[in-house]
Amino acid sequence: MDNESTGHAATALAPRAELWIGGAWRTSANGDTYDAEDPATGQVIGQVGAATTADVDAAVAAATAAFDDGRWSGLSGRDRSRILLRAAGLMRERTEELAQAESADVGKPIMFARNIDVANAADLFEFYGTLAPHLDGAVRNTPLPAFAYTLKEPRGVVAAISPFNFPLILSSSKIAPALAAGNTIVHKPAPQTPLSAQVLAEVLRDAGVPDGVYNVITGPGAEIGDALVRHPDVDMVAFTGSSTVGSIVAKTAGELLKPVAAELGGNGANIVFADADLDVAIQAVIGGFVFNTGQFCMSGARLIVERPIYETVLGILGQAVGQVPLGRPSEAATVIGPLVSNAQLERVERMVQDAVAAGARIVTGGSRVDLDGGYYYAPTVLADVSNDAAAVQQEVFGPVLTVQPFDTEAEAIALANSTPFGLAAGVQTQDVSRAHRVSARLEAGIIWVNGWAMLDAAVPFGGVKASGWGRENGVEALESYLRTKSVTISIAPATDA
Repeated sequence: MDNESTGHAATALAPRAELWIGGAWRTSANGDTYDAEDPATGQVIGQVGAATTADVDAAVAAATAAFDDGRWSGLSGRDRSRILLRAAGLMRERTEELAQAESADVGKPIMFARNIDVANAADLFEFYGTLAPHLDGAVRNTPLPAFAYTLKEPRGVVAAISPFNFPLILSSSKIAPALAAGNTIVHKPAPQTPLSAQVLAEVLRDAGVPDGVYNVITGPGAEIGDALVRHPDVDMVAFTGSSTVGSIVAKTAGELLKPVAAELGGNGANIVFADADLDVAIQAVIGGFVFNTGQFCMSGARLIVERPIYETVLGILGQAVGQVPLGRPSEAATVIGPLVSNAQLERVERMVQDAVAAGARIVTGGSRVDLDGGYYYAPTVLADVSNDAAAVQQEVFGPVLTVQPFDTEAEAIALANSTPFGLAAGVQTQDVSRAHRVSARLEAGIIWVNGWAMLDAAVPFGGVKASGWGRENGVEALESYLRTKSVTISIAPATDA
């Protein structure tokens, strides 16, 4: 695909069958490609380059050369800042192209792709662009007869491995701080969702990022991802994905004494107390589990409701959830689109069926939706779900909400903390003291009170327990991409003249 002849829009609607290495598009070492599929129709929309381990070597070599010669790491923070701010502006100028790429790749409703995905990704580049000139060390006051200070230095080559559900945002949340810190990058997007990474390569090039600083390799996750993590010239791994794969990445990197920042799976608990403003709470509940068709690591997929309002809440959900617009991603009114693949659709369907077989009752939904041959599943509310059900203890990653009652605050906290995950949680209450008290006891990296998914580039998030370690967003994320060097210079004692 030739952008100079077909225009930017073509990039957004069909993938390249090439890899971006060293500032140029090139075919994979053996010329192999694989099919890119539109989840809304199940149809193939183009071919994507299938990288080999030789391509991993080439991409890492390009990133290593770009780091070692200082073309990026050697720039001042102000110079890097100007380029990252320019990239943010270009992303906003190319909003429609990036939004169409996300929508075609993920099946994401175009309204969300424009107003959330692209907007937030541009904000990340802007946020870290403003921080780039301020990555300073500090002078340390010590009793030593010496002058002591610290330096903040980039780590080197960062392997950025991003998932399929928010390709642009969860790539930018790694790439922007890594670049701000002076690192170079080899980016491996999920095999299902390469398009926005391909557009981003052109955006960064046009913004002035030097050749070799940002590289994109696409292909099968296990083989290429493993080769990238194991590569001796990769200095750090930034990974978002499932807890299962994350543990493999961490084990591999750990054997090589290589640092990892990992944002992994989640199955967020949303606690609704009887004193909650139900209009606010219900909006948070529905948005929390249908957003991105439930393919959201911070999804509020577990609803825990105080018993006096349990049936009331179920009644409201039974009426309201079915009214949330489900349809083609291209339609402006669509809130719920298709799941990313048939395999994901089958997984969601199986988990719902298992929960029902174990005694859960379907309040609404519970079935596929036939539309254009796409991978659609009706938003589903399951009541009276056993706490040991797979839909509670595992990440469903679909538009499914499990609902459980509680009688005491302690019981609500215990239920919320009873899964292996600890990424996000919510508290719906008008009691400010309770909001602080419960938030302090919930095992999660981010807590939302009287809302859900209130996110900003300045606010860090990340997991505890099986949901990972390290933080994305905020000033805190930069620490993952920097190393501290201490310098102590002996001061010669004064001598008499």
